[in-house]
Amino acid sequence: MDFFEVLKERRSVRAYERKPIEEEKLQKILEAINSAPSAGNLQAYEVVLVRDPERIRQLARASHDQTFIEDAPVVLAFVANPQRNSHTYGRRGEYLYCMQDATIACTIAHLTATALGLSSCWIGAFDDDAVAKIVGAKPPLQVAAILPIAYPAEHPSPRPRRPLDELVHRDQLEG
Repeated sequence: MDFFEVLKERRSVRAYERKPIEEEKLQKILEAINSAPSAGNLQAYEVVLVRDPERIRQLARASHDQTFIEDAPVVLAFVANPQRNSHTYGRRGEYLYCMQDATIACTIAHLTATALGLSSCWIGAFDDDAVAKIVGAKPPLQVAAILPIAYPAEHPSPRPRRPLDELVHRDQLEG
């Protein structure tokens, strides 16, 4: 799929077919994640691949009962790892760059899933401690996002977006 078509087709899908994802597609998603840009190319994040239905159920519960997650055969947890870049970037690396790196990687996975005919939904609403325990993220690691990936059982319409002249500010913000 053409990149601009991927952007046009990308949706947050919350209804999934209970169908396994082919290993080749999953591998392409993982390779795409590994190609994501990161601060200083330090890749200050970890990815936890969850396939166990019981652990996926636990993640759904820990995500404020977003039960649709349970229908996904694969859930990726993106975990910021401040130790990977704190020695290079200090405090800013610890608290900002590692989180940015993890969320960029999640975005790449989200878009790659779309390009492969799969669906996903970025999950940011969850109990930090519960999800960290489920995926084994001990401090100072911090879960940044969860991404269930599956074949779509729905095809939502595009959501309205802000007009560019409201979103883009030339030179500086006014007001």
